[in-house]
Amino acid sequence: MGRWEPNARGRLEEAALELFGERGYEQTTVAEIARRAGLTERTFFRHFADKREVLFGGSTLLHERLTEAVAAAPEPVAPMAAIAAALDVAGVILQERRERARRRQAVVLAHAELRERELIKLASLSAALAGALRERGVPEPAASLAAEAGMAVFRVAFERWADDPACDADLREVMRATMTELRSVTAGSPTPADPP
Repeated sequence: MGRWEPNARGRLEEAALELFGERGYEQTTVAEIARRAGLTERTFFRHFADKREVLFGGSTLLHERLTEAVAAAPEPVAPMAAIAAALDVAGVILQERRERARRRQAVVLAHAELRERELIKLASLSAALAGALRERGVPEPAASLAAEAGMAVFRVAFERWADDPACDADLREVMRATMTELRSVTAGSPTPADPP
């Protein structure tokens, strides 16, 4: 086999998802993933640190695109509007990979170790979004609150979209509807200074 393999990363991701679906995550080995993809284990490790990272390899791209979207939001815009712009970008990226996202979600939900890794990924995205908001001049705690709220919207919307096979809505629509729901549950909520 040659040193360079076309679309090796994508082939490995697809092979892993197929095997995780057929055999289960824990029963699947790196050697089997590489063999299914028609590649070597060495090639696998050039792209991924371990089989878990096959499921989380897209995190870097998502991180970059979301923070870029916050930075590119027009001035002046409210922090939640900048976060909403970032969520739209995430919706476009994931909508294009809907079937893969659903298969990945099923594997992640079935394993505590993977659910924990997913939470770490979401916390990292939230921290990055808060940092991007601070770069725009949003003070604390507003930057962190907006970022955390945005990631809550992301998580709830993504789960609705990925877990419901009957849901044929675009992920951006689901995220926008979830953002509207967040606004409605927080509208008129008393603040600590307000009487109950």
